[in-house]
Amino acid sequence: MSMYSYWFFVNFTFGVLFFATGLYFLSMDYMVFMDWEILSINSCAITMTLLFDWISLLFMGGVMLISSMVIYYSDDYMVSDDNSVRFLILVLLFILSMMFMIISPNLISILLGWDGLGLVSYCLVVYFQNYKSYSSGMLTVLTNRIGDVAILLGIAWLLNNGSWHYLYYNFYFFSWSYTLCLLIILAAFTSSAQIPFSSWLPAAMAAPTPVSALVHSSTLVTAGVYLLIRFSDLLFQFNLSFFLLLSMLTMFMSGLGANFEYDLKKIIALSTLSQLGLMMSILFMGYPIISFFHLLTHAFFKALLFLCAGLIIHCMKDSQDIRHMGVLVTHLPYTSTCFGIANLSLCGLPFLSGFYSKDMSLEFLSMNHFNLFIYILFYLSVGLTVSYSMRLVYYCMSSYSGLFSCCCYHESLIMMRSMIVLVFMGIFGGSMLSWLLFPFPDMLTMPLECKLMPLVIVVLGGWVGYELSFMSLTEHIFGLKSNLITSFLGTMWFMPNFSTYMFYSKSFVLSGSYENFLDMGWGEYIVSNIMGYYFLFLSKLNLFYQNNNLKLFFSVFILMTFLFIII
Repeated sequence: MSMYSYWFFVNFTFGVLFFATGLYFLSMDYMVFMDWEILSINSCAITMTLLFDWISLLFMGGVMLISSMVIYYSDDYMVSDDNSVRFLILVLLFILSMMFMIISPNLISILLGWDGLGLVSYCLVVYFQNYKSYSSGMLTVLTNRIGDVAILLGIAWLLNNGSWHYLYYNFYFFSWSYTLCLLIILAAFTSSAQIPFSSWLPAAMAAPTPVSALVHSSTLVTAGVYLLIRFSDLLFQFNLSFFLLLSMLTMFMSGLGANFEYDLKKIIALSTLSQLGLMMSILFMGYPIISFFHLLTHAFFKALLFLCAGLIIHCMKDSQDIRHMGVLVTHLPYTSTCFGIANLSLCGLPFLSGFYSKDMSLEFLSMNHFNLFIYILFYLSVGLTVSYSMRLVYYCMSSYSGLFSCCCYHESLIMMRSMIVLVFMGIFGGSMLSWLLFPFPDMLTMPLECKLMPLVIVVLGGWVGYELSFMSLTEHIFGLKSNLITSFLGTMWFMPNFSTYMFYSKSFVLSGSYENFLDMGWGEYIVSNIMGYYFLFLSKLNLFYQNNNLKLFFSVFILMTFLFIII
């Protein structure tokens, strides 16, 4: 039994156990708050507090189920890699950090998990050691450091209250609550890649595909949403409309960008960003449980989408360009079926798992008193999701032939098996969770056109995606001949340039001039070389004295005699 199979079995067992326990806790409305005393010396005790309620248990169950499938899949995916054991250890550390974060009601132990996620994600992004991976890893880890700093400041803020257990203060409005909320939202925005921190998410695609499946479904990017769900009672005491706008714009921007992208993994990464924007939007509207519901359903079909993409990229000899693919439905029938199910679930096709959470989100939006801009933006973003999904299916699966000669079509049995549970959850997970989380559904009364609006938007989005598949970017339609518009829409509104190049370009020139001034100028002359110049001067003087110069000896003798007489 290989290490991969062993850890798959452990994770799967614990995943099922946690999921079942979470459902039991949900039905009994039960919570366990556990203090584990690590060390006690005299009157000083170091304790670790763990929180087990239905939210943490269901989330842990979901993470472990997905990670077990990813580990099983990696057994075959990383078979030709020399450092596959190192890869497994990194993935397990990643899962452990996420577990720490989920079950902690304490900001310090959350920071432990949060820092672990940031550090291990860096190690995984730079796993394939090349220049691009290194740049992506640095962008990822430095953006996440901003969130770490925000949580550290939040810890200092809570110090005034006597405890770091945020659960004690969620229902207690104190003078500094607003600052704490801003710090927590900043941390969540960096982790969940909302505007203006969005550029690291597509860059993190440099990691191996199983890692992408884990990161983008249930671990690093969802940590921010989970943190806000935990802090939701405190957040709702303030006006969150600005953050709602930011998360809406993230959702819209990533959906638009994915329609102009040709890299398979980047399209799926941008779809993750779009779904994170949806989760955040619903959360800031005041519905944390619906946000959590979408988080769970999204995790399963997004992991499946990445696992299918990994197999497709393997078969295309590591080419990720969707223009090289085509007619895969005849070559990879099983993978294409799974890919189609995951894509349709992402679109919100009725009665697949994504439909239940998305439809509920859209209905609660319609029932709320938000302005027309928010309403239209939300529906447009959902339409764009369907659009890029249909475009992806057309390019990869249907009759579009990429004429890529270096193909090796082979569906590995291990990879196929690892998708079965995720396919099952992608189809039935939404309905199951919706019946269990909302046993008494809310009464939503709205006109027929509002009720059918999500379905109409899904159909329209699918049609637009199909049309976009045929449209060349250089055609005159909608003014897309202008290169500026396509590059603006396709590069996430120039955000990578803003968040990286603009920061380091000016500072690089400044630091260069500082280096020239200090290290190469007077600093170099005075500090570094002063002793050398001094000894050189002394040696020259000594040489001059010892040059048998009689006049000099006599003059020095007379001078010294004169000095002694005066003294």
